[in-house]
Amino acid sequence: MQGLCFLPAFLVIWSSSTFIISYLIAIFRHDVDLIFPYISDTGANPPESCIFGLMTFISACAGIVTIYARYKFVEKLSEETGMVGPCVNKTALVFGLISCVAMCIVATFQETTVTVVHDIGALLFFVSGVLYIIVQSVISYQAYPFGSSVWVCRARVTIASLAALAFFPTVICAFFVKQTTLHRDKGDQDYPFHVASAVCEWIVAFSFICFFLTYIDDFKLFTLQVKTEYQE
Repeated sequence: MQGLCFLPAFLVIWSSSTFIISYLIAIFRHDVDLIFPYISDTGANPPESCIFGLMTFISACAGIVTIYARYKFVEKLSEETGMVGPCVNKTALVFGLISCVAMCIVATFQETTVTVVHDIGALLFFVSGVLYIIVQSVISYQAYPFGSSVWVCRARVTIASLAALAFFPTVICAFFVKQTTLHRDKGDQDYPFHVASAVCEWIVAFSFICFFLTYIDDFKLFTLQVKTEYQE
């Protein structure tokens, strides 16, 4: 594989597998409803909670490496072209790292045991994640025609817009969901809010994955090297 394209490729495949595997196990064990569970619901009970926690932690680590590699790529691009401000690039890096740390919080503190900490981590993950892909979309246009094609830039804006639009009903509708049980009944008064919130949550999560998918071509253009020096 050319350059560092294996980083976003691994992140996309692993993160998708994390959501899908925990969902399938939870469905097989009848721990959640088949239609529209929250992502966190699929990783609330063992053994899927163990798998979800481990795989999410690995996704967070892969995310940190990928986000940092993207930061260094844009930094080098900025040095050569001067088209992207260093403050914008550093802002994206901070948002990305916060999102990855929040992902670890979500994976470590299950919603059925430490609900408040889990919810704070989830909110932080979605807020910082959406802000990260928005800033990166801006960076893509600022760096054009270096790095990404115009079609990739447009794809990133579309994905970022979709994630931003889906984020608001995810949070707003969640405030109207009163029950915290993993199994829901269509006759529940807050069921429509649960469905809207859960569907939008899945949209935001896979928007992040699709966004990193657009990194693959960019990451073919560069490599990173570690330089070791002895101090006298």
